[in-house]
Amino acid sequence: MDLTNALDRIEEIHAQIAKGEVFRGYRPLPVAVAGAIGLLAGWLQPRLLASGDDGTAFLWYWLVVAALNGVLIGGVVGVAHVRERDPFARRHTRRVVGQFVPCLAAGAAVSLGLPALDPGLVRLLPGIWALLLGLGIFASRPYLARATGWVALFFLLAGTALLAFPTADLARLGTLHGAVFGVGLLAAAVVLYLDLPRVDRGE
Repeated sequence: MDLTNALDRIEEIHAQIAKGEVFRGYRPLPVAVAGAIGLLAGWLQPRLLASGDDGTAFLWYWLVVAALNGVLIGGVVGVAHVRERDPFARRHTRRVVGQFVPCLAAGAAVSLGLPALDPGLVRLLPGIWALLLGLGIFASRPYLARATGWVALFFLLAGTALLAFPTADLARLGTLHGAVFGVGLLAAAVVLYLDLPRVDRGE
């Protein structure tokens, strides 16, 4: 067996071992804070944005909220990754986070592409965002607590409902969008907390 094949085999073994270990880089507190931000943003949006918005302000408002939450959750994971000394643990983090990258890229593409085709298509984005987040969680599920599958299912069902029952009222849509992401992320935080070892929960 040459060196390349040996390295490939080692990488396969690492991948199988990683699937047997629950990834704990996503911390309950920042995920819960992100959920609270989602609920607050949904409540604030009708009060902050003009009623005559054509969808542009709506889009950028929620992109800023998403970026804020991404920095919050991703920052915690990134700092832990930088501080981690174990190369296997660092590789494990990159592998798990990598499951989310295609969904994030797809979300960015549709967020910029759909409004460019027709500003009215902005109303479809909350449903698409929820579907993509659900798919991202499902993709990461082999490395996370099993109950995260229910969180992913919630986002998929909520995204489907938002697309199946569209509304032209951006204020109402923003409230629904904030509720979906807020409740979903808070549920994810509960799952992450309950999956922590007892010593980490202070028990």
